[in-house]
Amino acid sequence: MLNKRSKENLQQMGSLIDNENKGHILSNINEMVEYRVLRGRIYNVGFQPDERVIPFLELAGFGSAALIRTFDLRYDLISALVERWRPETHTFHLPCGECTITLEDVAVQLGLPIDGNVVTGLSSISRPARLCYELLGHSPSEGKFATLRFSWLKANFEHLPNTATELEVMQAARG
Repeated sequence: MLNKRSKENLQQMGSLIDNENKGHILSNINEMVEYRVLRGRIYNVGFQPDERVIPFLELAGFGSAALIRTFDLRYDLISALVERWRPETHTFHLPCGECTITLEDVAVQLGLPIDGNVVTGLSSISRPARLCYELLGHSPSEGKFATLRFSWLKANFEHLPNTATELEVMQAARG
């Protein structure tokens, strides 16, 4: 069952999400009917970067994004928007018109640069674990290397020793 805050927030979105359509989340809320709210997972590193790493992150254009710690996601509101998503056009269909999220929206909200060359295509890196070691100073075992997990990054870069060299600080920033 929805809590009072969730009901109030969804009712406030009534001007954006048409509540006249039967079966829509807002009409269910107004009629006090239960509906299924999406559950989510949040993946984050979960630790504050070392002060020595911040200048390298800022130099790379990731300074503001690296300081983002947690998100206050409202899954009830996300569920209401999911109902309005149209995968054919990659837009939300709202009574006020179509709406979508652009790369510029993400860049403005996270403070990330979006200038430069586009990175696309298949990777031609024959030994990713070796490249990872060259860039980070650490690498997951060769046989298990498919992706880098946050848990691996946290285990290897959460604590930077007081005696870390400039190279180690740079590798931590890359991590």
